[in-house]
Formats: sequence, structure tokens, C-alpha cells
Amino acid sequence: MRRLSALYWLLLCDVAHSASLLDRGQYLVEALMACDNCHTPRSTEGYDYSRRFSGGSQVFTDKDYSVRGSNISPDLESGVGPWSDAELKAAIVSGVSPKGRLAPVMPSESYRALTPNDLNAVVAFLRAKRPIKSDAPPQERHGALEPRRAIPGAETPLSDAGLADPLQQGLYVASLARCMSCHSGETDGAPDPERRLGQGGRIFRTPAGATVASNITSHPTKGVGAWTDQELKRAIIEGTGRDGKPLAPTMANLSKAHFSKMAERDIEALIAWLRTTPPKE
Repeated sequence: MRRLSALYWLLLCDVAHSASLLDRGQYLVEALMACDNCHTPRSTEGYDYSRRFSGGSQVFTDKDYSVRGSNISPDLESGVGPWSDAELKAAIVSGVSPKGRLAPVMPSESYRALTPNDLNAVVAFLRAKRPIKSDAPPQERHGALEPRRAIPGAETPLSDAGLADPLQQGLYVASLARCMSCHSGETDGAPDPERRLGQGGRIFRTPAGATVASNITSHPTKGVGAWTDQELKRAIIEGTGRDGKPLAPTMANLSKAHFSKMAERDIEALIAWLRTTPPKE
């Protein structure tokens, strides 16, 4: 009887752990990493969740590649179903699939900071989704596909203990949410978070027109140094500027679909970390 009771509690603990892991994975994928943005097809009404993770609609083209967000559902033929957990993790944090290096539009440099527990949670969540078969055209990759640079301090996995520090937590959120992938200035056509962290200037071309990523350093006039915490919070989770008007589509869309789901602790930590970025014009 005691043995059965012990087994029962072990099973309950295992179920609780699995549920907790899936919940954490969902939060990371949906609120911070915004995986749907590239890997789920969309229409004018937003994401098509009936085909979630079956591959994105947008095509990214460069001299070395022409790709779209691939099928990351657990489909055995067109998705990542046959991949091992190690292979899926390598794609997420190293940008390497079983077939070779991924195009750098896969922001693996932003995910290198994932703690081991959080990386396990992301994989568990993706494994639990419905497999969707897709017939997207093959990816075209050629030339040198070099990985991009991570935010200083987020080049390797952070630890759960380290995230108890609010500034480390803010750095972690900024990395996973790819804030500096969009808002850092570019050198040789790639974001340069080492020398131009948060400086802005990158041009995004959308159906609504071209927009320029803004300066989010602590500079008092060129950046967001003079913004209040509440103004920064609204920009992040509501996609509105200081004047209350909507920000450009790329940021506004991410805010509405993803960053609005951020936990209060993560928002506060992110804002605190942004305050520490060196001012740049």
C-alpha cells in the first residue's frame, strides 16, 4: 500500500512538472521569443493558428539566401518531428539544423542566453503542438552563412540563479525578445550590438511602407533616456509612442501579439536594463 502511495505521488509530481514545463515554454515562445512571427502563416486578420508553426508567410532574401520561417511543428515529413531534442536545441541556440547552418534571419544569437531549463521548456512546448504538414518551397542557401553577434553579456547560457539579479533578468528579456537585433545600428549589413548597441537606424520594409528602428539607448534626446518608465512600458506592451500614437507596424504588431503577454517582473527588469545602455546618437 505504501509503495502504491509513493508511486502515486511520484506520478503526480511528474505530471505537475510537465505542466509547469509546458507553461513556461508557452510563455517563452509566445510572450518573449515571438516564434509565431516567423513560423506561423498569417492573413490580414493575423496569425492562422489552424496551421500554427507550419511555416511563415514572409520571405527573407539576401545575396546568400532566400528563406522563410520553416515548419517547426512536430510533423514527421515537413517539420521537426524526426529531429532529436539535441538537434532542435542546436537549431534554436546555434542556428544549425541537421542539414547545415541556417540563414542568419533565424535569430539564434538572441537565444544563446537561454537557461538550460528554459531551453528544455521551449522544446517541450514545440513537441506538444499539433503536427502540420506543409508544402512550402525549398529554402535556398548558398555562400557564407555566418552567425551574428549576441548582445554583450548574453553570448552563453545564463543561469537561473543569475536571473535573480533584475539587471541580468532585463538583459535576458532583451536578448530573448530580440530588442537589439532590431534596434542596434548595422555594420556591413548586420546588427552590431557590440559597437552600436541600441543606436537604431535599421530600415524595415513592410506592406505599410519603410520604417526605421528607433534609438532606444539611454541618450536623453536621441534615445529614450527622458522617457518615463510608464511611457517605455506602453511602447513595449501596447506599441504606442510618447504621444500616444501607434508605433510603426513591426513594433506595434509584436507588442500587440506578443509583448503584451509579458509578465510585470520581466517588463520592469527590461526597462531597468535599458536605462543602463550607453547613450549613443
